[in-house]
Amino acid sequence: MKQAEYKELSIAELTEKVAGLRTELQKLTMTHSVSPLENPMLIRKVRRSIASILTELNSRKNTVQ
Repeated sequence: MKQAEYKELSIAELTEKVAGLRTELQKLTMTHSVSPLENPMLIRKVRRSIASILTELNSRKNTVQ
């Protein structure tokens, strides 16, 4: 997803998305440690998605205060 798409989601939806991506990241790293992934760039993509969502959540919290 793009940053503009994250701005349209609610805070609850963003936190759910972060939780889902974190479990996906954990599964990917465990799978990659056992045997190499076909596309190891997926790990990087998921990490960056998590960072983008957390950035949006933090910016919303800062504007509320």
